[in-house]
Amino acid sequence: MKNRFDLIIFDWDGTLIDSIDWIVHCLQTAAVQCDCDVPEPQAARDVIGLSISNACSTLFPGVDQETLARLTAGYQQTYLSRQLGRSDLFLGVYEMLVELKQAGYQLAVATGKTRAGLQEALQATGTEDLFCITRCSDETASKPDPLMLHQIMQHTQSANDRSLMVGDSTHDLQMAINAQISSIAVSCGAHPEDILQRYSPLMCLQQPAELLNIIRG
Repeated sequence: MKNRFDLIIFDWDGTLIDSIDWIVHCLQTAAVQCDCDVPEPQAARDVIGLSISNACSTLFPGVDQETLARLTAGYQQTYLSRQLGRSDLFLGVYEMLVELKQAGYQLAVATGKTRAGLQEALQATGTEDLFCITRCSDETASKPDPLMLHQIMQHTQSANDRSLMVGDSTHDLQMAINAQISSIAVSCGAHPEDILQRYSPLMCLQQPAELLNIIRG
């Protein structure tokens, strides 16, 4: 796969950072705070990658707008109560990103997080300068709408066939399909390999840092 791509776009949660269990906990905590039915862990995992408003609407169908706003605020408050650091990145991710950037790849993030949430995470992990552009769900359309990928490719002047999406959820891979770009899945996050393979990624990796050897060829 050496020299096949110029732009590598990463999802954040569950792809670069080991945060899936924490997100599930935050969603369940918000449900308790708002007297809603607590979602099962896999149901919570299934909405990771969507914008938080879309995630809560999916998990808690039929709730009124006031409750939806409380759920969203409760989730965000709990999520931000935890201090992140570089050690929360999956093993080898920071070194992989540094090497890919030094090799001349354009790196980007396409995430369901809010801008405030992503900025805090980027600063806490010391990764902000490694990406040429990041796009968040409160700035554009939520996954799996391909708009954020189109915006990233336009900003970097990258062609579809030279762009790669790396993600851990079905929302990431469906977004790549919708944008007509290639994808690579990682099975360390929201969805297992057998589910991810249904979306025809080029391959499915167990850990994101394995990508480095794949890209090196």
